[in-house]
Amino acid sequence: MKFIHISDVCLGAKPDAGKEWGDKRTGEIEETFKNVIQVCQDEDVRLLLIAGNLFDAPPTLEDLEHLDEMLLPLTGTRIVISAGDRDYIAPGSPQETYKFKSKTVILPRDRTTNAYLKGINTCVTGYSYGRAEYPDPVLENISPGRPDAVNILLGCGGTEGHMPFKNEVLARKGFDYIALGGSTRPVHILKNRMAYPGSPEPLSHLDIGRRGYIIGEINDGVTKIRWKPISKRQYINMTIEISSDFSDQEIIEGVFKKMRKLGFDNIYTIVLKGIIERDMHLNFKKIKDRFNVYTIIDKTLSRHDENKIYDENQHNLIGKFIDNIKESYEQDEEVRTKAVRYGIEALFTSGDR
Repeated sequence: MKFIHISDVCLGAKPDAGKEWGDKRTGEIEETFKNVIQVCQDEDVRLLLIAGNLFDAPPTLEDLEHLDEMLLPLTGTRIVISAGDRDYIAPGSPQETYKFKSKTVILPRDRTTNAYLKGINTCVTGYSYGRAEYPDPVLENISPGRPDAVNILLGCGGTEGHMPFKNEVLARKGFDYIALGGSTRPVHILKNRMAYPGSPEPLSHLDIGRRGYIIGEINDGVTKIRWKPISKRQYINMTIEISSDFSDQEIIEGVFKKMRKLGFDNIYTIVLKGIIERDMHLNFKKIKDRFNVYTIIDKTLSRHDENKIYDENQHNLIGKFIDNIKESYEQDEEVRTKAVRYGIEALFTSGDR
């Protein structure tokens, strides 16, 4: 039985509101969700598991109708959804009463429910949020629903206030697979048995790297899963090492080449590092006009700063470190300069003094 596991799609979310590319992101989140639906069709997937936060907020009736239309083409796929902390099922909300035309089930709020899917002999057991927070370990108290079927746990949580759990407790429950949500970052907790897929699209500049979904198969009691990327964009932190040997134009060209190689659609945070001889006033306008630059962080130090740092830290860890480096590499100025620079950066980053 082939399945796909997604979570934290957050339909309707508006990442990077106010940025030049921000208006596109809401539509891209939906497009990527549609791409997952297409994969279900292309790969003959029998079960689509959505482990919380399909919507960025509790959906309206119109939201559910639109979702139903998107899922209708999945004639050979069963869909089971658990509501999460963002799209929880409030009493009297449309999620409680909506009747899907597609082969979709939303697990009811505030109680453990077994959704037995006879055609694929699979029991999906889960618990939908009825409010935004659950401080108790709800998922730890859920057990497989049918001994004669494939058993899957569908749940959203794992952090304080959101159904916290211990990995080892869930691992001992005996489920064939544990499909988790509530993390925008993919995490494979127990090989082939328990995982977070992460969000299909990154939802903030803190979501560094690729985003995607999990596709798996359960046959004769053996589960195998793979994580696959699908996002249209990535957030990338790009560190640029500079020195006073570089001209302003060389630095700009270096950034441009690196970004062109990584991709025009990605969203970049540029971090400038190094010790420089002079004040540098870099004009990134052309880069910002052509690429998606979320922010530029200047972590460079001038020679004046380096001397000032030594004067202010002669009697602590930084001062002792600089003294040791100067003594060890007295005859090699280039190595000494680099060692001092890297050491100061590391010490200031770690917060040690």
